[in-house]
Amino acid sequence: MFRSSLIFVLLSACVFSPLTSFASDEETQTMVDRLAAIERSQNPANNGYLNDQRATYMRQSLSNDIPMGEQIMERYKLAEEYVRANQNENAINVIEEIHTKIAHIPKESIRAILRDFNNLLALAWIRFGEQENCVQNHSSDSCLFPISGNGIHQLTRGSTEATKVLRKHLEFDPDDLEAQWLINLAAMTLGDYPEAVPPQFRISPRALESDYTLPRFSDIAPAAGIAINGLAGGGAMTDFNNDGFLDLMVSSWSLEDQVHLLINNGDGTFENQTEDAGILGITGGLNMQYADYDNDGDSDVLVLRGAWLFGAGHHPNSLLRNNGDGSFSDVTESAGLLSFRPTQTAAWADFNNDGWLDVYIGNEQTERDPHPCELYLNNKDGTFTEHASRAGITVNAWVKGISSGDFDNDGWPDLYVSVLDGPNKLFRNKGLDPNGELAFEDVSRQAGVTEPISSFPCWFWDYDNDGWEDLFVAGYQLSGIGAVTDSYLGRDSEIETPRIYRNQGDGTFKDVSASSGLEQCWLPMGSNFGDLDNDGFLDFYVGTGDPSMDVIMPNKMYRNNGGRTFQDVTTTGGFGHLQKGHAVSFGDFDNDGDQDIHTVMGGAYSGDRYMNALFENPGNDNKWLKLKLVGATSNRGAYGARIHVRIQMPNGSRSIYKTVGTGSSFGGNPTRQAIGLGNADSIESVTISWPTSKTKQVFENVELNQAYHIHENSKSLEPIKLPALRTQENPKHVHQH
Repeated sequence: MFRSSLIFVLLSACVFSPLTSFASDEETQTMVDRLAAIERSQNPANNGYLNDQRATYMRQSLSNDIPMGEQIMERYKLAEEYVRANQNENAINVIEEIHTKIAHIPKESIRAILRDFNNLLALAWIRFGEQENCVQNHSSDSCLFPISGNGIHQLTRGSTEATKVLRKHLEFDPDDLEAQWLINLAAMTLGDYPEAVPPQFRISPRALESDYTLPRFSDIAPAAGIAINGLAGGGAMTDFNNDGFLDLMVSSWSLEDQVHLLINNGDGTFENQTEDAGILGITGGLNMQYADYDNDGDSDVLVLRGAWLFGAGHHPNSLLRNNGDGSFSDVTESAGLLSFRPTQTAAWADFNNDGWLDVYIGNEQTERDPHPCELYLNNKDGTFTEHASRAGITVNAWVKGISSGDFDNDGWPDLYVSVLDGPNKLFRNKGLDPNGELAFEDVSRQAGVTEPISSFPCWFWDYDNDGWEDLFVAGYQLSGIGAVTDSYLGRDSEIETPRIYRNQGDGTFKDVSASSGLEQCWLPMGSNFGDLDNDGFLDFYVGTGDPSMDVIMPNKMYRNNGGRTFQDVTTTGGFGHLQKGHAVSFGDFDNDGDQDIHTVMGGAYSGDRYMNALFENPGNDNKWLKLKLVGATSNRGAYGARIHVRIQMPNGSRSIYKTVGTGSSFGGNPTRQAIGLGNADSIESVTISWPTSKTKQVFENVELNQAYHIHENSKSLEPIKLPALRTQENPKHVHQH
């Protein structure tokens, strides 16, 4: 469904009014003007995501002077476009017009066509109900699967009409798995699940139960003032103003949509300081990755643009330099990073170990539109020079994820490249050759990490705490939304599952996916890892979906079961958001010792918008430690520094390992490391291994439930008192929908 191509010629491109500019400096203004010009020039003929404009043209082009079959197909494509544009009532009217035209045709002769038409009609009604309830009357339970409580629709017309369509359709076509999935969802929104679902189509509530019980997390984004309504986009959680509280920067991929800077007020709310930051007019960005590239102690941000658009995606990225006074400047061109290649993924690392962060950008290449990946080495003066070919890491592919990690523990950051519809790449960093040139070698096949062939986000992590960086690679292929029905019914389903690669410590990895418990982890896009319960083992959250409007499935949360398997805790923890999920960040925004989860929501089509979510951790009794590392010889942000915490437990001692970074290729965790310690009685030692100086610091007498600064050249820890969250009876920044 929704896979038919729209082959038609648009007479002219639609022109938009430019955004009012408040750029803070000349180069930022240049980027604002550049983005506005690209946005004005976008042509719906070669950009399938400008759905409002496409629908308008298609409506005007309808003809009754062509054969009936062509008339029906024209109207079906128009109805698809209306759903993508969130003009669901228009879509419903068009589909009903189609039904009038085909009423005289025997159903058996057009079974396949009816399947598409009826599911599209049901979907339009479901989306209609979603807009009335989940968006216009949003609650903390909205769109959380399985839908219950305040998530049940108060305005029932949409789901009621969808149920009528689906019941009638399933009488005629009982094997339609997509319709089976939708009728279960519709019943949930009406508060009638499971009783109202015919038994033969019913997904058992037991199939939705979690593998482990967690206390429920609550979505507090509306009350916190950060429920930005947007499309797919990027997110970064870090302390942008260095006041001890974690802030946010978020994007939405449309060039009409503003990048937002959200500063933590320290009272449970955030202030939108985008205008004060001088970045009004800096728009778009399917992803972003932050780092302190100029070693000044402030977090800068690289905004990535143009992905999924093929030849229409020749958009520039933006390097936003944090000026340290609350403002940012777009320095992309002066830094030497200006290029026009479609991308959504990049990784910061000090690849040549000179104490300054470099960046590798993964681009999307097609046969007709070549865009090799780029390695920009830091010149230590605010500029970069491209070195990919000289370093031996030129990749020509449709790249969807980039991650850096030192998998062989030799002190040099290696590189993993996730490719859609091709073998993935692992490049081992060989360091500097005799001429001082950085060199990599492709060890993908001997390491055993080329799969899955269709993949998306990826990351290095030490999920089993053995001191060696393991690898997660998300599978990204699904036969259709009906595969979710099969999965919940316990039948074989065509889902490309993730790979969990366990580092063997000898240059190879073992694929332990089959026993990992991830058979229902489908279509991950945004994703990241953290520690939900402070037990010292890394858990992860995946935002699911693809651009198609009929792909409605829950985002998934997995708890690490002692480094052995992963337990699905989606429903018990309240994480099963049905909206498409993108950038994910784990971080303690309220400084209470446990990690909360922020995620950017929304799809690709112009009408597939939704509010960002912030899941507040209800807390636990486990201990924790926070470490903010500050490099001197090594890069100031300490990217790549290794942390080993040895703790004394009631039944003995154990080790916990972390590497400083932002986590996934599609998310942005704080670099201030939050380390869960389980039910530790004490901390025996903390060991820091620095990447550039190759020095090790060992600290003892470290307190539980305490935060510390660790400076590379210091012999002692510096305790820091993170500010406690101030409460207020009537938050002034409550978000209203």
